[in-house]
Amino acid sequence: MKYMSTRGGLTNVSFEQVLFSGYAPDGGLFMPEEIPSLDLATLQKWSTYSYPELVEEVCALFIPREDLPREDLSDLVNKAFRRFRHKDVVQLATLKNGLNVLELWHGMTYAFKDLAMSCVGQLLQYFLKKRKKHVIILVGTAGDTGSSAIESIRGAECMNIIVLLPHGRCSPIQVLQMTTVIEDNIHVFAVDGTSDELDEPIRKVFANTEFVKKHNIMSLNSINWARVMVQIVHYFYAYFHCSPSKKETPLPLVEIVVPTGAAGNITAGCIAQMMGLPIRLVAVVNENDIIHRTIHNGDFSLADSIKASLAPSIDIQEPYNMERIFWLLSDKDSISIKTMMEEFQKLGKANLPGDLSRKLSESLSSSTVNDDNVIETMMRCWRENQYLLCPHSAVAVTYHYQQLDLGATSIPRCCLATASAVKFQEAVLKAGLTPEVPPEIRALETMETRCMSMKKGEDWEKMLYNKIEEIGALRKT
Repeated sequence: MKYMSTRGGLTNVSFEQVLFSGYAPDGGLFMPEEIPSLDLATLQKWSTYSYPELVEEVCALFIPREDLPREDLSDLVNKAFRRFRHKDVVQLATLKNGLNVLELWHGMTYAFKDLAMSCVGQLLQYFLKKRKKHVIILVGTAGDTGSSAIESIRGAECMNIIVLLPHGRCSPIQVLQMTTVIEDNIHVFAVDGTSDELDEPIRKVFANTEFVKKHNIMSLNSINWARVMVQIVHYFYAYFHCSPSKKETPLPLVEIVVPTGAAGNITAGCIAQMMGLPIRLVAVVNENDIIHRTIHNGDFSLADSIKASLAPSIDIQEPYNMERIFWLLSDKDSISIKTMMEEFQKLGKANLPGDLSRKLSESLSSSTVNDDNVIETMMRCWRENQYLLCPHSAVAVTYHYQQLDLGATSIPRCCLATASAVKFQEAVLKAGLTPEVPPEIRALETMETRCMSMKKGEDWEKMLYNKIEEIGALRKT
């Protein structure tokens, strides 16, 4: 298995090179040159596997055995999930009226990103130890990515991480999970801007290929292919636990509903679909609706501003992983993708070719919900099931309730729950419900915090350069 950039500037790249990369040097995103295809016998065999076993199988398809022997991969996967609170790592909640909620949030930070990030952290340490190297990780976060990344590598001598978070746009618990980790290798900035705005200086740093190479800079956002790779497993697990039959030919269809922001998770779903998994995908967004507009009518254009919502982790108007989906659906037409994405970066909008727009709407459905819908869904789910949803998970479940009320229940449906309600106490209170606060979350409120600031008017790009050079200088002393 080799990798290439979605914009065609780089091909025949190894998994290890991709693991330690951010954006490709041509501005594109790395993708496998070929998507593996699975036959019915393999799908039926996998249907009995645990979540960790599925992670191992999927990763083995995308990581050559000569890069990572199978026994080492198995060991890394077991280590990755050691700190998870649930014995099965993830759990399917089967609720009333056909509502299936796949809880992906039983990791260290109560967010689904712990699943992929824990595996990626282990992969990084494996290759860094082997090469006796050090890296600096640069991450922008809308909320959950930062804390998951921090937890996956905290205290690691071979890695430093710089996290940029949007000040005032994360939940208080999300902020505390990032700022209470007092380790020499953790550096957190609160940025006076939106999650899309803080991505700009990060993108500019990665564009300086000489500087990136000098300091071994990489990303752990879903820019990083390895994050997307592990997330493919969510769809196999969801399918196997919601499908009415594993023996029919062809296998029955299952609809999977995904609360969507930067589109990394839904990209993984598209890949699972292309691998042969019989799923129908629904991307549900909040009022930051660029993905819905793009799928619905080909309107791939930025709105005037980002709207702060009760689901802050998906308050994103520049979903960079859509480039991967465009590339997949255009039959890997890198020239067309390069032209389109450079137009989008320059003008804030791009025209989707008619054929691509048609394929996109055939492959994905979409919906948009507002904060009132989220509150109503949280209340309804509690009333019917005594089950507490986080606002992001409620974004997906809103779609289920809308379809239920329309009588559209012909196939099984699974809603991905991407975070626990414990992280979003304000939203729970707004729904008139009582937050559940575990002791380890309550303890965050009394812990020491450490955070630097990036204010409006300051040169954020220069501040990043300075911090990276400071880390490099400290390592030499």
